[in-house]
Amino acid sequence: MKPEDVRVDDPETTAPQGDSAPGRGLRFPGAFWLRAAAALLAGLLLFGSFPPRPLWFLAPLGIALLTLVLERARTARGAAGYGLLAGLGFFVPLLPWTGIYVGPVPWLALSTACAAFLALFGALTFWTAPLPARPLWIALAWTACEWARSSFPFGGFPWGRLAFGQADGWYLPLAALGGAPLIGFAVALTGTCLAYLLTALARRRAVRESVAEQTPGPGSPRRPTALAAAATAVILLPLTGLALGATLPTPESGDRTITVAAVQGSVPRLGLDFNAQRRAVLDNHVRRTEQLAAEIAAGRAPKPDVVIWPENASDIDPLRNPDAAAAITAAARAVGAPILVGAVLINADRSSTTNSVIVWDPATGPGERHDKKIIQPFGEYLPLRGFFRLFSGYADRAGYFVPGDGTGVVHAAGLPIGVATCYEVAFDRAFRDSMDAGAQLLTVPTNNATFGDSEMTYQQLAMSRVRAVEHGRALVVAATSGVSAIVAADGAVTERSELFVPAALTARLPLRTDRTLATRLGPAPEYLAVALCGLGVAAAAVLRRREHPAPGSV
Repeated sequence: MKPEDVRVDDPETTAPQGDSAPGRGLRFPGAFWLRAAAALLAGLLLFGSFPPRPLWFLAPLGIALLTLVLERARTARGAAGYGLLAGLGFFVPLLPWTGIYVGPVPWLALSTACAAFLALFGALTFWTAPLPARPLWIALAWTACEWARSSFPFGGFPWGRLAFGQADGWYLPLAALGGAPLIGFAVALTGTCLAYLLTALARRRAVRESVAEQTPGPGSPRRPTALAAAATAVILLPLTGLALGATLPTPESGDRTITVAAVQGSVPRLGLDFNAQRRAVLDNHVRRTEQLAAEIAAGRAPKPDVVIWPENASDIDPLRNPDAAAAITAAARAVGAPILVGAVLINADRSSTTNSVIVWDPATGPGERHDKKIIQPFGEYLPLRGFFRLFSGYADRAGYFVPGDGTGVVHAAGLPIGVATCYEVAFDRAFRDSMDAGAQLLTVPTNNATFGDSEMTYQQLAMSRVRAVEHGRALVVAATSGVSAIVAADGAVTERSELFVPAALTARLPLRTDRTLATRLGPAPEYLAVALCGLGVAAAAVLRRREHPAPGSV
């Protein structure tokens, strides 16, 4: 992006041709840097809306500011450059946990790759400029870019979707209607409509000043109907979400109830080598489960119907190691309930592994299991390992995990439980498969020990809260080192643990068989938004060609 790629005239000095036509004005170098700084600030506002900060309202403000900046770009390249700057302002502070133990290169590379999708958003904003109803098309472009980032490359990386910053906000109940994509679209549309209103107000002010000074003004103000529609959207979108909150299931409502316990055993130490003491990690979870059994016997805790351990609770393969199997069986018998055990299993080829959740019955031992289907590139496996080995010695630290292909549901105590292991919860499709298989309770076993005391665990808990509302199910988060939590179907956290403190959370949870509209619709609304965005770009290209025919054409 260069200064000449941007339009630096303001609404006060612009003579527009319609709502979206480029204006003409004086260029001065300072305006370029001012807008570049504003783009970075927009990204920082988006970052500020994410947990552990409860500042969800910063997200539409960030989108509004970014929209104002993008509307001043003269070329698609300039708009993409502003989008890239906003993306860096957003993702660089959001994702430092990815480089805590491996250095800054993976963190900065991932942040830049994610920021590239905001560059695409900037370009789409420019390309759709000839279309009416600008706020709608810009919001659709945002939704399309979030879909693309959640899908490509290597299966995508959905971390940082607008919806995942709204767990404490008014927009959260919209998840029951259209999942995370609808929340993101609503937040983006609020921001783009706000930008439209601010621009219109500046234009009206410029008209009044030009009349008073009898100088050429910026043209006619925008249509009253368009302004009314934008103002209505800014007000009603968040209020609609707030009102929908009253329709969500209460923490007590359901077809029947079941008592569930989440055990957080904690780990000997943090970092990539936390599992060097694999037996100590397993023993921690056995010990805390046996303590729960003692509390039950003393009448200080209710007896659970099922116990959930976190991901990597047993990095010793209990299907191959009799000592690990005996320890897990002893814990299950002590508590008198089946345990969902997060375990690393060695496959028949002896070279690859599977990240699994096994139902461990106190009488019969291991039963059904969920093999993690969405595995983390550059962590659980490394694409192009030989290539990346040239750049980092940490390449060989990546795992050799292979994905599973199950339904995402296991049965324990006669209950179908939907499982999304750690990274999976970021993806819409993970729990959709579980719900299609009849899940009545959801769980997210996770291991955050490899990310220290960063914000990662709070960001992931927010995702779990969105999923609970999206599917209308109570949800249990079981983490090795925290934060473990009990999440109600309305997204409220009813119980939670502290970081690095062994804990056992026990709760009576309602089970449900009904399905939310979001569950029934599945990915259809998001696909529709992507298709509309594509049609809008095509229509805008036709309009540009009609307005600016090629030389020599008739």
